[in-house]
Amino acid sequence: MPNRSTGVTHFIKSLKRYNWSSDILFWTIVLLIFTFKEGTFYFDNFITQGISVFFYIVLIYFNLYYLIPVYLTEKRFWLYCLLLILAVMLLTPIQILILYLRFSGYEESQQYILSLQQWMFITNFIYTGGSTIFKIVSDWAKHQREKKELEKQTMQSELRFLKSQINPHFLFNTLNNLYALTLKKSEKAPEIVLKLSEMMRYMLYECNEKYVPLSKEVAYMQNYIELEKLRQGKGADMSFEIHGEIKDQKITPLLLIPFIENSFKHGVKNTLQDGFVHITMIVEEQFLQFEVINSKPALAPKNEHNKSGGIGLVNVQRRLNLIYPNKYELQVNNTPNTYQIILTLTMDEGYY
Repeated sequence: MPNRSTGVTHFIKSLKRYNWSSDILFWTIVLLIFTFKEGTFYFDNFITQGISVFFYIVLIYFNLYYLIPVYLTEKRFWLYCLLLILAVMLLTPIQILILYLRFSGYEESQQYILSLQQWMFITNFIYTGGSTIFKIVSDWAKHQREKKELEKQTMQSELRFLKSQINPHFLFNTLNNLYALTLKKSEKAPEIVLKLSEMMRYMLYECNEKYVPLSKEVAYMQNYIELEKLRQGKGADMSFEIHGEIKDQKITPLLLIPFIENSFKHGVKNTLQDGFVHITMIVEEQFLQFEVINSKPALAPKNEHNKSGGIGLVNVQRRLNLIYPNKYELQVNNTPNTYQIILTLTMDEGYY
C-alpha cells in the first residue's frame, strides 16, 4: 500500500526541483490561445480564462506528480480513478465559485456560469485524464529510447569484448609459429616478423573503427595466408582467389579471418598429405560471398573441426548476429573429408 505522507513529500520535492521555464511558456501560450479564440483580446476575458487555466494547472500537476506516481504506478488503478474523479469534483465547484464572485453585479453572467457547471466538470476531467494518457505515452517512448540505448551500449560492449578475444587469439597462433621457426633457426623467421608487424599495425590502428575498407581487410587476410605459406612450405596446397572489383566497400574488421585461421589449422596442419585450403571471395558492389573449403584428417572425429575451432568461429557467428542481423547467410558443409563454409553478406551498413 502506498505511503501517503511519502507521496506528498515526493510531490513537493518534484515541484521544487522541476524546471518550470518550458512549462510557463507552454501555459502562457495556452492562455493566449483561449483568450484570442474569439479573435479579439479583452482583458476581462483574459482574467476569466486565466482562472480556468489555473485550475487546469492545479489538477494536471496534482495528477502527474502525486496521483500517477503514488497510485497508478503502484497498479492501484481503481483507487487512482476514484481519487482523480474526487479531485475534479472538489476543485470544479471552487472554480465555479470564483468565477461567480468575479461577475458580482452581473446576474446574467452569473447565471451563465452556473449553467456551465456540468461542462466545466467534463472539461476539467478530460484535460486531467488527457494528461494521464500523455504521461503514459511519453514514459513509454522514454522507456523505448532508454531500452534501445541500453541495447546499443550492451552490444557495443560485447563487440569490444569479442574483438579483444580475437586479436590475442591470432597473435598467439602466429607467435607460436614464429617460435617454432626460431628454434629451427629458419631463414623464414625475419619474413614472418615483417608480415606479423604489418598485421599488428592493422589490428592496433585500423581495427578500432566500426568499419574498415574491405581492401584493408583483404590485405590483412593475404598477409595471414602468406605467413601460413611460409610456415607450411612450398608444397602446401593453398589458394586465395578474388573475383569482382574491390572499391570503397566497408566491412567490420576481423570478421572473416577466423574462417581462414580454422581452415589452415585443420586443412593443412592436421593432414599428413594432400591437405588443402581453398579460399574464394566474390565481390559485387555491396554483395560479398566468401567461401572457404579445407581438407580434414581421415581419422578425425566428426566434430573435431568444431571442437578445436576455439573461440574464433563462436565469435564470428555472434558478431554476425550483432552487426549484420538479417543481412547474412552462413552455410556450413561438414563431410568426412572436407569442411566448407559459405558466407553471403550485404555490406551496406551494420546495426550499430
